[in-house]
Amino acid sequence: MSRLMDPPPKFLPPEWRLANQIHYGNAEVERSRSERLTAESKRLIEESGMAAKRMQQDANKRLEQRIHDIKFWRTELDQKLEEVVQEIEVLISYKSRVERALESCAEPLRVALQCLTERQRRVSIDLVHDDVERELMKEREVIEGVASLLNRTLEQTNEQIRLNRSAKYYLEKDLGDKFQAEQIDGFCSILTSTSPNIDNATSQTSLAAPGATVTPEEWETFSNINILKAEREKNNSLALRALVDSLLEQMAADMRRQHKAMGTALRLQVQETKAAKGQLEDHLVKVLSEVASQECNLEALRVAIDDKAGPLKVAQTRLSARSQRPSIELCHDPAQVRLLSEVQELTAHIKRLREAQAQSEMELLALTRSQLILEEEIQVKSHSLYIDEVICTQLRQPISIHSF
Repeated sequence: MSRLMDPPPKFLPPEWRLANQIHYGNAEVERSRSERLTAESKRLIEESGMAAKRMQQDANKRLEQRIHDIKFWRTELDQKLEEVVQEIEVLISYKSRVERALESCAEPLRVALQCLTERQRRVSIDLVHDDVERELMKEREVIEGVASLLNRTLEQTNEQIRLNRSAKYYLEKDLGDKFQAEQIDGFCSILTSTSPNIDNATSQTSLAAPGATVTPEEWETFSNINILKAEREKNNSLALRALVDSLLEQMAADMRRQHKAMGTALRLQVQETKAAKGQLEDHLVKVLSEVASQECNLEALRVAIDDKAGPLKVAQTRLSARSQRPSIELCHDPAQVRLLSEVQELTAHIKRLREAQAQSEMELLALTRSQLILEEEIQVKSHSLYIDEVICTQLRQPISIHSF
């Protein structure tokens, strides 16, 4: 119990001083360490502050350069888009020209086919494969060839419009993406450390996966490909428009030339048919005149035969009467000789008159046949003239070949 109440052991003065020296040394070490840490922290703060400022400035410059690049490509894309849009509008107007030209072929083709059909109604010898028919068939071939070529040209034009619109779509999509990227980079370029809502944006930020990004070279190549594609389609469209201009001009010239050739052939055919009809009518007049003359001749022959019948009967009666003379009085005297001669001569005259009458009747029959043939040919020519001069000419009159 007495040992529990003993005072604690006391240290010696050297121990006390040593302990103080140790505490002094430890405090100095900690203070020096703290001073170094403070100095290092200040240096790190300054260094990180400068680095952050430098990096932000560098990021701002890069954002500005990026915005400048985007604006440059947007300008290029805008210019090319405007050219493509204008080219599409112009090509659509060319498409309308081709469609109108194609529609204009329908009526001339219908008229040519109808003229061919109408001319098949010619009859007899007038159903001939003449220049008019050849020109009509050639006109049909020309118009059908023009229509076929216009159809192919219209298909090419529609396809080129589709390609132009495809190029326009990719240009517009690229422009839209670049506009959105420019807005985003513009927003990023004005952000500062004091900008509001950057904490929310920071919490929502996630690094893009490597596969979801492209290199600047790929980015430029993408827009350049769109521009080159649009330029290629624009050049193809320009070449197609030049081809359409040339085709429309050549087609109009070909159809106009063939229409003129057909008109000339039809006019000459009408003139030739009229001339033939006129000659037939002249010959008909002559034949009719000759028929009348031959009828008069035939009547004169009948009268002459009838006129010879009386004297012949008189002579025959005299001979018959004198043959009744008696005996020696039945003499072959000059009177008897004359009567016999008269009968023979009158009989011969009547025979020749009857032969002439038969020939006249045959000639009149031949003239009548000629008259009928001429009248029939005149009707045939009149029918052909009606088809060519009235039907075909009136069908072709409204036809006009226009340039589109």
